[in-house]
Amino acid sequence: MENIVIIGSGAAGLTAAIYSSRADLEPLVITGQLPGGLLTQTSDVENYPGFPEAVNGYELMFKFQQQAENFGTRVKNDTVSEVELKDGGPHKLRLASGETVEARALIIATGAAPRWLGLESEDRLKNKGVSACATCDGAFFRNVPVLVVGGGDTAMEEALFLTKFASKVTVVHRRDELRASRIMGDRAMANPKIEFMWSSQVVEIIGDSEVEKVRVKNLKDNSETIVEAKGYFAALGHVPNTEVFKGAVETDDKGFIKLKGGSGYTSVDGVFAAGDCADHVYRQAITAAGMGCRAAIDAERWLESQPR
Repeated sequence: MENIVIIGSGAAGLTAAIYSSRADLEPLVITGQLPGGLLTQTSDVENYPGFPEAVNGYELMFKFQQQAENFGTRVKNDTVSEVELKDGGPHKLRLASGETVEARALIIATGAAPRWLGLESEDRLKNKGVSACATCDGAFFRNVPVLVVGGGDTAMEEALFLTKFASKVTVVHRRDELRASRIMGDRAMANPKIEFMWSSQVVEIIGDSEVEKVRVKNLKDNSETIVEAKGYFAALGHVPNTEVFKGAVETDDKGFIKLKGGSGYTSVDGVFAAGDCADHVYRQAITAAGMGCRAAIDAERWLESQPR
């Protein structure tokens, strides 16, 4: 029986591991499908405190794991395929390897994945001008044109943020009107740096080693336009990696785990959550780390209150 198991090895999960191991709880981290989380797929991280010269995303998460392991965290490269959660525990996890793990307390830090159009060129040019986070990468595109895909509030927020850096922002949307809230749509349309391509769809990102242009198709007349862009931002929302917990813990209508108040507590006693799987607003490494700290402290205090 483990004292505490942490599912996920991104900023939230490994921060939770650091705090849990320093509290002598000997946590077990189950890495999930992407050890280190989404940050390992990012080249330069400029907005994480303590790295004035920027840091490679993979290197940053490697340091997170080293720090956690130095305090006694154990790391298992596996994924969770099935869960049995019970108020007060113990919680049972079945792993893809066939192993079963039981824990008194559980921290879910499985993150979220950005939605993409699914283009070959999208995948090929990720981190070479293709991004799903303007807050993370916008500053790399100073005084050059960029393109944003989407028509919801996320897309409008990304587009408006990018106007601080880019010379021009082209928003491509499949419909002839925005899905975004009226106030966000009005702000974007009033910004002179933002141009809209309605009833349109990106069909290809052009470039060998970096984004150079984007091919856009008009869905009404099938005509195609080549748009100058050095950056391509998918702003189609995020999908929380919480499918395995469906029905076991309370989530919102999009699958994000619901937390109680400003805490790491979920709807199941002894189960906590942190990071992007429970955060559809900020989705930053620093906020995920803070949530991991919070979940670990909540879990430690909860364990102390329970009879052995």
